[in-house]
Amino acid sequence: MKVMKFGGTSVGSVESILSLKKIVEKEAKHQPVVVVVSALGGITDKLLLTSRLAHKGDEAWKDEFEKMVDRHHKMIDTIITNTVDREILFKEVDALLEQLRSIYFGVYLIHDLSEKTQDAIVSYGERISSRIVSTLVRGSKWFDSRNFIKTVRKNGKHVLHSELTADLVRETFKDLPRVSLVPGFISRDRDTNDITNLGRGGSDYTASIIAAALDAEVLEIWTDVDGFMTADPRVIKTAYTIKELSYVEAMELCNFGAKVIYPPTIYPVCVKNIPIKVKNTFNPENPGSVIRAKVENDRKPIKGISSINGTSLITVTGLSMVGVIGVNRRIFTALANNHISVFMVSQASSENSTSIGVRDEDAQAAADVLNQEFQKEIQTGAMYPMHIEKNLATIAIVGENMKHTPGIAGKLFGTLGRSGISVIACAQGASETNISFVVPSEYLRKSLNVIHDSFFLSEYKVLNIFICGTGTVGGKLIEQIRKQYDELKERSRLKLNVVGIASSKKAIFSRDGIDLATYKEQLAASENSTTEKLVENVIGMNIFNSVFVDCTASASVAGIYQTLLEHNINVVAANKIAASGDYETYAKLKETALVRGVKYLFETNVGAGLPLIGTINDLRNSGDKILKIEAVLSGTLNFIFNKISKDIPFSETVRLAKEAGYAEPDPRIDLSGKDVIRKLVILSREAGYKVEQDDVEKNLFVPEKYFEGSVDDFWKNLPELDAEFEKERKELEKDGRHWRFVAKMENGNTSVSLQTVGQGHPFFNLEGSNNIVLLTTSRYKEFPMLIQGYGAGASVTAAGVFANIMSIANI
Repeated sequence: MKVMKFGGTSVGSVESILSLKKIVEKEAKHQPVVVVVSALGGITDKLLLTSRLAHKGDEAWKDEFEKMVDRHHKMIDTIITNTVDREILFKEVDALLEQLRSIYFGVYLIHDLSEKTQDAIVSYGERISSRIVSTLVRGSKWFDSRNFIKTVRKNGKHVLHSELTADLVRETFKDLPRVSLVPGFISRDRDTNDITNLGRGGSDYTASIIAAALDAEVLEIWTDVDGFMTADPRVIKTAYTIKELSYVEAMELCNFGAKVIYPPTIYPVCVKNIPIKVKNTFNPENPGSVIRAKVENDRKPIKGISSINGTSLITVTGLSMVGVIGVNRRIFTALANNHISVFMVSQASSENSTSIGVRDEDAQAAADVLNQEFQKEIQTGAMYPMHIEKNLATIAIVGENMKHTPGIAGKLFGTLGRSGISVIACAQGASETNISFVVPSEYLRKSLNVIHDSFFLSEYKVLNIFICGTGTVGGKLIEQIRKQYDELKERSRLKLNVVGIASSKKAIFSRDGIDLATYKEQLAASENSTTEKLVENVIGMNIFNSVFVDCTASASVAGIYQTLLEHNINVVAANKIAASGDYETYAKLKETALVRGVKYLFETNVGAGLPLIGTINDLRNSGDKILKIEAVLSGTLNFIFNKISKDIPFSETVRLAKEAGYAEPDPRIDLSGKDVIRKLVILSREAGYKVEQDDVEKNLFVPEKYFEGSVDDFWKNLPELDAEFEKERKELEKDGRHWRFVAKMENGNTSVSLQTVGQGHPFFNLEGSNNIVLLTTSRYKEFPMLIQGYGAGASVTAAGVFANIMSIANI
């Protein structure tokens, strides 16, 4: 036989209670079942609320009571279709409701609400719901659990009398009908015969007690979720159902906020080695979760993550605590005597402080109790007054395999640290099945997500991306991510979640991800944004595994990198301003990224998608020294000097470069060599040299006067240079030489100049807008390393940015 328990949500609506009927009747065809039911969803809370109103003399209790009557009547009218059955059930239920009304009226008249009366009141929820379900399910027989679930009074509380209850259960169900219908939660005192109960979640406990006494094949807990989840799915979208877990793991998760089953439920069936199945009334075909003594072929060290929000830490501290026996006994005795529950304890090995975790609502009471307990010590200065730290959240990672896996705690705290999450207190038992820690409440969501992702509990690794700039490079990047999204999910189990996109004036954000097919329309419909608002939103989302991608040329956007890195947000920049600006800013950004354990990447600052900066870093990290850099770094200038001919004068090549998208809207930026200077400074710095832009020796080929005035003036005057360029071009052609605008760094000395190169030079055959770099190092001295390829263009630059993003994802 099996025992099936259905919770409040499973009997709370017409849909769920009819699903219950199908589930039970189908199962009863194969074996006898005992069905335990809770009160209709929300009724227990309503019973308590109404009793408080009556106790205060508030006539609103009558309205609340009528609402409960109406709800039960509507449920019966809807689900019981047989007229005779419905009339009989109405008589039974109305008799119970009339009894309840009389009790409320008595409480209202005398303004007294004893524990005995309160227990009697809350029993009506299960007594009525079980009568309804018993009438609904064909062939069921109703049993009054008050006759066989017995409690005794101990330390002011009703506790189960296990032996007597087990005997009575076996006696009651010695001849099992196909369906036995039992109200959960309620019981009777062995000595006084008063109605009592098993406490919140007691229906689970009722089912477990019966299953253990009858040696059931399985205990099934039917609820509104598919089983135990790896984490709260409302917080972690990638959380999934745990197929199997041990009794210990289930108990740890339940104790730390996973409200799937009532924690005491596990003990009776655990002793008898009876498995527990947690299943979904609304999705009965789902296999759910199975809880048993031993889980076979289980390799994951972490089984699930649970959390309690709204917690406080009370710290008891003082020099007199060191080496003194009995301090902890006094702490916990005082709290227990005042019915204050402690769910976590963290003590320093020096013994001079102990931190205890309590609910926010218990924090002040706990501090007052302890201040009173240690009043003398506080007055003499031997101990300090209790310190309360509120607005915290407590998180537990649970898994029996942690004890067989070294480094779990190190990985946990390293993961949190890299995400900028400070751990306030932590605790771990010698059993190593639970590591608990406390963080600020504002970091709860981020903590859960980063842990879930880090320990491979998620089906996919998630990278949350903010993209700033939707022009040529930014637009191409968004398109590349959109096209590659499905393949990365399938092949690399990586989900690229674009959570923010900003243009020069607009911005959109979505924690769940933006639809990249319609981002332009979403941007157009969004409110205006500024750099300040952008920073506020990016940091305010407090999202895990985040990357800020700058595809602009904006100095104000480059100015926010430091703030982002300090908040543990990775930065990928196509924008050259920060890396080529003053050296102190560059060095500070690099240092901050290193200290915070995040990345500041800017590979595309030089050579678009060419692996230049990465190669220089690899050489240096392996012990090599960069001695000299010689490079053609301007795709625009290389295009111009490759295009110039007797038929295409210099001024026309500049115009063609602009039309082809190589040159800036104001081509003077390219012709001034400023862009090349920036790139040379960046390469020199990455090679280990402290270089500023003003340190670069500039030998330019366009006279200074052409950089004055407007862009229109420039285009008007530019043809004046054609004759001189044509004259020099003919000489070069005769000598078999080409122009190249060369950037050079040698032992820290830097320069840019227009040079001529012959046919034997590596730069001679450089085509189109390609870039080329020669690296002379301690190892590559006789034959320098040569890197060559496309050095300009939106697609290759976007691809380089994409590659940087992927390196952060460790793919």
